[in-house]
Amino acid sequence: MKYFYIFLYLLLLLGLNKSAAQNFGSLRGFVTDSSNGEILAYATIYFQDTKQGSTSDTRGFYSIPSIPAGNHSVVFSFVGYNPKEVNVRIRNDKITDLNVQLVPGSVNYKAVVKVGDMVKKPNENDAGLYNLSGKEIQIVPKGIEADVMRSLQLIPGVKTSNDVSSRYYVRGGGSDENLVLLDGVTIFNPYHALGIFSIIDPEIINNVQFYKGTFPVEYGGRLSSVMNIKTNDGNRYRYTGSANVSFLTGKVSVEGPIPDGSFILTGRKSYFGEVMKNFLNNKSAPFDFYDLNMKLNYANDDMLKNSKFTIKTLISNDNINYGDPKLADYSFRNDIVGLDYFQVWEKPLYSYISLSVSNYHAAVIPNFSQASQRNNDIREFAWNNNFTFLFNSRDELGLGLQVKTFSSDFNYQNRLSNFVTYSDFGANFDFYAKYKFLRFEKFGLEAGVRICPVTLTAQPSQLLFPNISLLYSIIPELSFKAAWGVYKQEIMAYTDDNDVISIFEPYLIIPDYLSPSKAIHYMAGFDINLSPFFTMQIESYYKSLLHIVDINQNKVFASDPDLISTNGESYGLEYTVKYSDEKLFTSVGYTLAWAFLGTDAVRYFPKYDSRHQIDILAGWDFGSGWKVSAVWTFNTGRPYTQSTGYYDKTYIENFWNQFLTLEPTKAYALLDGKNAARLPVYHRLDMSLSKEFALFFMKMTFEANIINVYDRQNIFYFDRTTGERINMLPFLPTLSLRVDI
Repeated sequence: MKYFYIFLYLLLLLGLNKSAAQNFGSLRGFVTDSSNGEILAYATIYFQDTKQGSTSDTRGFYSIPSIPAGNHSVVFSFVGYNPKEVNVRIRNDKITDLNVQLVPGSVNYKAVVKVGDMVKKPNENDAGLYNLSGKEIQIVPKGIEADVMRSLQLIPGVKTSNDVSSRYYVRGGGSDENLVLLDGVTIFNPYHALGIFSIIDPEIINNVQFYKGTFPVEYGGRLSSVMNIKTNDGNRYRYTGSANVSFLTGKVSVEGPIPDGSFILTGRKSYFGEVMKNFLNNKSAPFDFYDLNMKLNYANDDMLKNSKFTIKTLISNDNINYGDPKLADYSFRNDIVGLDYFQVWEKPLYSYISLSVSNYHAAVIPNFSQASQRNNDIREFAWNNNFTFLFNSRDELGLGLQVKTFSSDFNYQNRLSNFVTYSDFGANFDFYAKYKFLRFEKFGLEAGVRICPVTLTAQPSQLLFPNISLLYSIIPELSFKAAWGVYKQEIMAYTDDNDVISIFEPYLIIPDYLSPSKAIHYMAGFDINLSPFFTMQIESYYKSLLHIVDINQNKVFASDPDLISTNGESYGLEYTVKYSDEKLFTSVGYTLAWAFLGTDAVRYFPKYDSRHQIDILAGWDFGSGWKVSAVWTFNTGRPYTQSTGYYDKTYIENFWNQFLTLEPTKAYALLDGKNAARLPVYHRLDMSLSKEFALFFMKMTFEANIINVYDRQNIFYFDRTTGERINMLPFLPTLSLRVDI
């Protein structure tokens, strides 16, 4: 540990090398919406005389050090809001607090559809980072439900394997390698209706931070990506409500003030499942699901100045009950609860403490079907404590401690009809430190390390997990950025890559006979800003995957392991170009990528590998409340395993059951090389038309959406038992109505 303290000492020396005796002060505060008190993440704060500036973070908080003492004119702005100019006096060696409320202006597509765009400090690196707002998620043509997971699939480097599932894969990593956080709390299965869309209601989303690689050291436990969803706090000034009906669900939302705080409560319930037939090859599935989100916020400067306390909870439940004893039923449930404490101190320091519990339950009830009985119960307790120091040099030092316990009970019925139970428990005890070197206008550097002395897995693990990122502005319109990082993962989802749709995915600690999974990320790219309306971004990446856990497909004897380790790699090039003005917005993304898994002797493409992908998003604001948007997606064929023939196979372990049902043998498919073939190219056009209007005291929004406008027959899979071709989503029109009070 002595090296850790030496490292911190050196970082402090870097930050303190500018004398406090110079005539400089600091400005800090929160930027909020004047109509409801909601925080405005990534609002811009700009000093007109000194040309200094910054942006608010995901909590709406900003802090600008090293401002020359004296009187200044500061402009606060945020897309879709009227800019506000404030005169402020900065005192020598003092911190000035200034909270600013912005008035909503004319919200147009320029304001809300810069998908993945953000205003940032000129020298702060955002390698691999995309930021989305709740409004952006609502704009994308949604089909039946607006959904954050499906909105992510328009980002270069993010892929899905089919239309049915909103599960996503990032830069060649598996879906269980993505960390999903709701206000900092882990969600293990963030999907409704077998993965068709997420359990997170977009009505409650304020902003989304999405790292598709080289994420900072404060995030750990996954290999590929991190998505941190920040929810709304609720209206601090008046009580409001809304209702939304679609072909699938009904939703309600209520929010308003409480003494020294606010609350928000949203609920969603399914009531009509016939539309889901389009996702399931015209087969009925009796989906019954709901989700409930609640958040309470409290801030009283008389009790504790510049503090904020938050209680949050999410309850979601899915049941698939056919009412037929010959078919298996399914049950899934998420329960999370958390308490946050955010404090801005008198010194240039702020801290964040969080306590949370995340529970997940999944069950397969076989009834009299041939499915095996399975149950998985997960509980994660987490304590996060971090501090951020802000120096007059504009550098930042972040320190944190994260403690987690993880328990999993997995019960299943094996092929001999015996019940087997896996019970796992472990704890993580991690430190992290990072330093942002931001004192120069054209150059920025962030270096950090995550220290993991206590781990979940029995196998020894690497102690230090460093990462580093940098940005250099070659000219004002062109910046170069690069990043590198090492990450580990100690839990895994027990899934079979051969499954077309993964219904039941239990989470387990990686077994004692295997090493924890590890990934090494490399990234480099350019940001090009030709004008306030036209931007381009190019990123290249390489990712090495080590000790990736896979199911042992060659298991023969009981003594053979169920799981094995394999390696992988992925690399590619991602390109994004965007244009937006007062009426028109366009975004074009292109990905050229390769992904591999396996050993040096036998490598294969995972099911989500696709060589080329293009996503084009466009929209137009006609005025008078009329808006139209469209998205066209194209990708080259994804890999699949071909069947080469069949033979009759006798399963000895179930011989008597099969004999009594007069089925002593069953057809068994002979397969070609794993994922050796490719499906045809995929492309699809979705469109949306919406109209906002007022009726009495209500604001109403009517929206019509069409999935697969020209009814492209995209192949989903071939049924191995019948050889039947199963297609993805057909032409599908839907309607929705939203009412705000």
